[in-house]
Amino acid sequence: MSVEKQLRAKSGYGMLVAVAVALIVIIGFFIWSTIGLASTPDGVDAPAVYGWGLGLSILAFCLWFIPLNGFFSLQPGQARVCILFGKYVGTVRDEGFFWANPFFSKSMGGSAGIGEMIELEISDSKAAKAAAQKAAKGNPTTISTRVRTLNGERLKVNDKMGNPIEIATVVVWHVADTAKALFDVDDYQSYVAMQAETALRHVASVYAYDHLEDESDAAGAITLRANVEEVSEALRRELAMRLAPAGVEVDDARLTHLAYSPEIAQAMLRRQQAEAVIAARKKIVEGAVSMVDMAVKEMAAGGTIELDDERKAQMASNLMVVLCGESEAHPVLNAGSLY
Repeated sequence: MSVEKQLRAKSGYGMLVAVAVALIVIIGFFIWSTIGLASTPDGVDAPAVYGWGLGLSILAFCLWFIPLNGFFSLQPGQARVCILFGKYVGTVRDEGFFWANPFFSKSMGGSAGIGEMIELEISDSKAAKAAAQKAAKGNPTTISTRVRTLNGERLKVNDKMGNPIEIATVVVWHVADTAKALFDVDDYQSYVAMQAETALRHVASVYAYDHLEDESDAAGAITLRANVEEVSEALRRELAMRLAPAGVEVDDARLTHLAYSPEIAQAMLRRQQAEAVIAARKKIVEGAVSMVDMAVKEMAAGGTIELDDERKAQMASNLMVVLCGESEAHPVLNAGSLY
């Protein structure tokens, strides 16, 4: 496992002045050598110093371009991984204009072999051709450490109860260890996308979509619909564990879409409606029984009307019909004796 090492690069402004001064000296030496050779009379051998000066000035001018490759700049939220002939030297995280060893690599070669790249190139898939071009180009050594957002696609998975559901997530992440991101995984951005999908599928299969009335432990169980905060935190922990080898830290993970799959959506909607009706009826019956019991007790305690058990049962039945019926009650007046 790679570990990031901090590297302090030299300021680019001082080196820029040195390079400019070197160019002036080379040009001046070249002009001096040229004038010396031109001023030598015909038939007289020119001093060797002029010839050596002209040759060295030309060679120095060719070598003068090499230090120019060492200049680079970093914006806030960027870092450069310095690699010298395949060896990791360190990471520059400071922002500004810098100069470093001009032989530091500017990109890493792709890990795909020649045969694999040829197969991808001749493929009809645009994604395969794009992958081949990216593999040939390699990963740049300048990495963004800014916070990024991954909007996942809608996935069709099965929940804990085996019901097919559609689910999607958004992941907020950033690169914390540039060495791990560049060396320990092939492509850290693709790695993040793949692991986000894998973690979401795993978390969705652990919990049920919603509580079911026929479950004995439904009251204390965590579900995807009712416990969004708990599920999001579980998803964040799962992603943090999976993305740690790539040097990526997860700042937040949330569910952005949750629904039953279209093939069972109507059936589950009818079931939810039936459960709602049953729950409402249960509340109505419980309230009606309480009201009937209270009415009978109040009448018995007042002593104004004495009813035998048969009349109490009839009155309770009539009250239950009135209180629990869906249609409006139509009372019937008894003009005769109660008995």
